[in-house]
Amino acid sequence: MFDIAFSEIFIIMVVALVVIGPERLPQVARTLGKFWGRLQRYVNQVKQDVNSSIQMEELREVERQVKAQADSLEHSLQKTGSDISLGLKQVENELSKLEPDPKAPVAPPSSPNSQQNNP
Repeated sequence: MFDIAFSEIFIIMVVALVVIGPERLPQVARTLGKFWGRLQRYVNQVKQDVNSSIQMEELREVERQVKAQADSLEHSLQKTGSDISLGLKQVENELSKLEPDPKAPVAPPSSPNSQQNNP
């Protein structure tokens, strides 16, 4: 994380020993260690939050894509359904033209006997 060489750490320790003194140095080192641990946990938590936010945004984008595809499919199915309905209506119209009108008078069937009696 930081580029600190061993010689730099050694110089910092010597200065801390001179400034703080040998009696309080262990207590200060423990306190600094606790703060360093808290800082690391905080940084890790922030990293996790950022990664979670990125994943949530990716999931939202996937959700948008799926919804767009579903809407497109629904539109396509509705168009196909309306085309089928239109085709069925056309077939029904053609069939109704071919069927005789049930209310029209029906001519009586001609019998073979009636034609033989007339000569």
